[in-house]
Order: sequence, then structure tokens, then C-alpha cells
Amino acid sequence: MFTAALSLLIATSALAGEMNEPAPDFTLKSNQGKNLRLEDYRGQVVMLNFWASWCGPCRQEMPLIDDIYSKYKDLGFTVLAVNVDEDSTDANRFLEAVPVSYPVLYDNDSKVSERYNVEAMPTTVMIDRDGNARFLHHGYLPGYEDDYVTQIKQLVRE
Repeated sequence: MFTAALSLLIATSALAGEMNEPAPDFTLKSNQGKNLRLEDYRGQVVMLNFWASWCGPCRQEMPLIDDIYSKYKDLGFTVLAVNVDEDSTDANRFLEAVPVSYPVLYDNDSKVSERYNVEAMPTTVMIDRDGNARFLHHGYLPGYEDDYVTQIKQLVRE
């Protein structure tokens, strides 16, 4: 679980923040039909992106994240998109309109999003190769993708 310091950072950060805390491990079913575990991505930089089908900013952000994924995946970077809809059918309908090439995970009971104290859609957590949550973003506004790229470049070089 997140430490008190990380919980405080999440509670007090406006839109984005830096941290260095262990990212809580989890396993969720993916749109590829298999269970994926965060721990299995240790050694890679992971963008953990919490989203919902009803989220307008998610619709804007997801194709941009897909472009970033395509550009940096060969450098040890991956995206895990965690959908928080209660019904995966809603997420799948969204993905028909906004397809992505990275894995989508289903957190139908919101247990994982609760462990990450997700309070806004989308919420993005950048995780370093050692499994530490390093950057946190609440919401999405045009230009955030530039911050993501800067952070990814920093983390893949570490």
C-alpha cells in the first residue's frame, strides 16, 4: 500500500507531482484475455493510466498515449491502461471508437484504483524500472503528453 507520505502527496497535489514510493502490485484481466501483473513489468518503465469510458479527457488522451507507446516501447517502456468501468462492455465499446495498441486492464470493482487513491479521470502514474511510482498526473489537459515524454525519457535513461 501507499505510504502516508504518498497519500499526502496525492491529497495535496493539484494536477501533477513527483514521488518515489513503491507502486502497489496487482493482477487484472486484460483485453487480450489473460491476467497481467504489474510486477511482471519490473525492469521496464510503466505508464499506469486509469481511465473510464465516460471520460471526455480520456478520449483525447488515449490516442496520444498510443503514439507515445509506439515511439518508446522499444526502449523498455510500456503502458497499462486500467479501465474503472463497472461493466467491461462499456470499455470495449469505447475502444472500438478509440483503439489502442497497448494492454487495457479491467478494474471493474475499483480495488486497484482504490489502492492508488484515484480520484480523477484520467489519472496517470509513471513507474520506474525498480517498481517505484515516480510521477503522478490527475486529469488531462492538452500539453500533458509533453510532460509524459519528458518523464519517460528521464526514466528510461536511469
